[in-house]
Amino acid sequence: NFGSVSTMSSKNQKKKETGLSISYKKNENFSEWYSQVIVASELIDYYDVSGCYILRPMAYNIWEKIQEFLDQKIKESGVKNAYFPMFVSRGALEKEKEHVEGFAPEVAWVTRNGSSELQEPVAIRPTSETIIYPAYARWVRGHRDLPIRLNQWTNVVRWEFKHPTPFIRTREFLWQEGHSAFATKEEAEKEVVEILDYYARVYEELLAVPVIKGRKSEKEKFAGGMYTTTVEAFVPTNGRAIQGATSHCLGQNFSRMFNISYETESGERKLVWQNSWGLTTRTIGVMIMVHGDDKGLVLPPRVAPTQAVIIYIYTSKTPAEDVQRLREKAAELRDTLAAAGVRVELDTRENYNPGWKYNYWEQKGVPLRIELGPKDLEKEQVVFARRDDASPSGKMTVKWSEVAARAPEMLETIQAALLEKARKERDAHIRYVNTWEEFMSTLDGNMVLAPWCERIECEEEVKKRTSPDATEKKVVAGEAPALSGSAKTLCLPFNQEELPEDCKCFCCGQKATAFALWGRSY
Repeated sequence: NFGSVSTMSSKNQKKKETGLSISYKKNENFSEWYSQVIVASELIDYYDVSGCYILRPMAYNIWEKIQEFLDQKIKESGVKNAYFPMFVSRGALEKEKEHVEGFAPEVAWVTRNGSSELQEPVAIRPTSETIIYPAYARWVRGHRDLPIRLNQWTNVVRWEFKHPTPFIRTREFLWQEGHSAFATKEEAEKEVVEILDYYARVYEELLAVPVIKGRKSEKEKFAGGMYTTTVEAFVPTNGRAIQGATSHCLGQNFSRMFNISYETESGERKLVWQNSWGLTTRTIGVMIMVHGDDKGLVLPPRVAPTQAVIIYIYTSKTPAEDVQRLREKAAELRDTLAAAGVRVELDTRENYNPGWKYNYWEQKGVPLRIELGPKDLEKEQVVFARRDDASPSGKMTVKWSEVAARAPEMLETIQAALLEKARKERDAHIRYVNTWEEFMSTLDGNMVLAPWCERIECEEEVKKRTSPDATEKKVVAGEAPALSGSAKTLCLPFNQEELPEDCKCFCCGQKATAFALWGRSY
């Protein structure tokens, strides 16, 4: 035992010296683990305004990959990009009462200009409905002006008072927000689902994170909207659900308030039907939480800024001519992979040993490591090491002549494996219940699907009865501890079984009208 303690101490000291250690385990202290990983992997740097963060190049590069994918999809659908001012007048913001009440605690106001008080304070946009819709009212005259489908890639400010979490809940964040106006409800509803499908594809096809599509409850829908659709993700490590992105059908609430109407072919004036929809840099935080491990990031290849890194290996005993051959071959392989469309880097740093380099690139989540040593020169091969697989089976030898073909195949294999693993872990945390007792016994650490009456009063009762003050906190060995925050509806999943005729609400006992997915959420 003394020997093992000494060895462990030595290892810890070595990691401390390299500056590469993640000192918290993901399953033991998730919050501290997350905070360490996002800084150590050079995604985030802190800023002197609370709740605001610097997105370093690696994080912004991932956001650009998401932008490129979604921007292409919505443009193909007929959406055009535009830009609207970040400031909104008090009069415009307060014109739609229900909407402003939903955002009022988070609105940041500019009240001074230098040393002078502004005659009329202006708000920094928490969202842009009240900025964009006065313009729509001017632009729409007749049915030929419709539809209007605009999107902007921008930032918003919501002055959150909750504990800020980089990417997940911040006072300023990047997003896209789409705003549409149609002549008919049918057109609007078609777009709501179309956009939600794009959001699901961002999570599943790019970030390898499975999501559940559904409709928000009346209590959880967008303030002032008709109904809200959502994609919901899940973080198994701490048992929290997280709203991934939303697509709202606004109905005619805003068009009525802002007088956005058009003249039909018969000369009748009608209000337009509207949607708004948005996806944010929260996507990156969800990806980190789902895939990361005790070594750091694990990046899905499709969004990884660097998909493969080449590391050549030699010792002080390696002949100088072999070292030069390693350098030259590594550079040749880099060029070959780049020509094959792989985002590849060659680590040429001579002042770090291979072990340090392995740790460095593992912490950054690079999906594929390609090793080249003196023996590989003789056999004309390299070694592929997968970031997502720590077992010996995660390594394989590949002939030089096959590297250009095998590397892209391996990256797609890793992408698929990450999604499959995440889906299995997510599905293992979905519980089906029928009664309140079953609900309470399975809530912590899981998402719970239960028959529900869809009444706001019932959801408020669930929230009240599951608040931290109303429940006894417990920790069960091997499971997530009881989480802070009350339970709420995540969504009413689109894909659900038909309710039995006599099915009762799990909470109040009234007639159930749908299955709802519940959980503790970010």
